[in-house]
Amino acid sequence: MKSETEKIIIKPIITEKATDLLKENKYVFEVSIKANKIEIKKAIEDYFKVKVLKVNTLIQYGKFKRIRHKAGKTSDWKKAIVTLKEGEVINLGA
Repeated sequence: MKSETEKIIIKPIITEKATDLLKENKYVFEVSIKANKIEIKKAIEDYFKVKVLKVNTLIQYGKFKRIRHKAGKTSDWKKAIVTLKEGEVINLGA
């Protein structure tokens, strides 16, 4: 059974753009599409034992794809950019 924190935080996003944000002490996560900023902040603080200053969220809309003669769409998902207090670090295992 997943805890509330595990239901909110799905996975960290490790891309070139997200890696550049690490210099500004910002981390990017895929989160539940139903989660709000307050829930995301609490989940990050509880799970990683850090102090969060700010949370920015955006919804990534799914792309339209074609496979042979069938058209479809990938799922929508929510991205959270979390700014940590100066000196705080999250080890993403990279």
